Amino acid sequence: MASQTDVFSPTRAEHLWLRVRPFLLNNGPLLITILVFILGYTLAGLVYPNMQKPQVFFNLFINNASLLIISIGMTFVVLLKGIDLSVASVLALTTIASAVLLKNGMSPALVIPLMLLMGITFGFVMGSIHHYLKVESFIVTLMGSFFARGMGAIISNLSVTINDPFYRALALTQIPIPLIPKAYVYPYSIVAIVLLLVAIYLAFFTRFGRTVYAIGNNEQSAMLMGLPVARTKIIVYSFSGFCSALAGIVFSISLSSGYGYYAPAMEMDAIASVVMGGTLLTGGVGNVIGTLFGVLINGTIISILQFNGTLSSWWTKIAVGVLTLAFIGIQSTFYSRRKRVG
Repeated sequence: MASQTDVFSPTRAEHLWLRVRPFLLNNGPLLITILVFILGYTLAGLVYPNMQKPQVFFNLFINNASLLIISIGMTFVVLLKGIDLSVASVLALTTIASAVLLKNGMSPALVIPLMLLMGITFGFVMGSIHHYLKVESFIVTLMGSFFARGMGAIISNLSVTINDPFYRALALTQIPIPLIPKAYVYPYSIVAIVLLLVAIYLAFFTRFGRTVYAIGNNEQSAMLMGLPVARTKIIVYSFSGFCSALAGIVFSISLSSGYGYYAPAMEMDAIASVVMGGTLLTGGVGNVIGTLFGVLINGTIISILQFNGTLSSWWTKIAVGVLTLAFIGIQSTFYSRRKRVG
């Protein structure tokens, strides 16, 4: 006859589930995003065999380097329960400003740091207004977007070609992928990956990253704990400005030109990538690893349309919109269950 302890003792499968369940509740949206990308890319490869070529996969990083860069900055802003609608406009401003400076003979060694400083300053001002004047981030960054677009138009209302040898070298130099024949990336796509690794380190292994998550979860509690709320928020918006300017440099290198009207609505693509990557718009939950896969999903949809050749490019917006809504629903489900478990 079984004892009372034997009757109520959990089985090995139950023990495993008790350990796995908290991980799934905490990382469910991220895992679903990764699964959606793998399934989507695999199915696309079955329908369009040319997508099975390794270079097509690496083209996702080449073609979406700028989007990944601004999405990384956007992730930190959203983790703070904010939003940055100026990223695409700062990107465009950076392209036209750098193109004009290069055309007038300024060295890239001065242009690139100057553009990055401009982006940091832009983000610093918006972050300061948002925090100290208590203006919603939506309003502050929307006005920043208008300002950046206007400044780009004032600098030049036409596209300006970049003929600088250094920019040309970065645009044309192919970096072979080890052990994969005929596969390569360009230097500017490497920049996006390096920034991603830096962002992962900042988010998971530094006090700054822990402070960002704490503020996103509850800003008042973070202040009571003595965390540097004001400094952290301003640094995050400055970092987003830095990412926008860096993305502008990458964009201008890839196209060898600058234009004040480049990247229309790219801020929406960045927000969609962040949300699809599992970052909650309510702040405090998410990570840049998910953002990477959100960008890859976006790029996969574009690749499918290119290989199809008959569908309108607007199907990209439709697909991304549907997926974003679906992921918001998934996030809400996991978040509510996690709160009940907690």
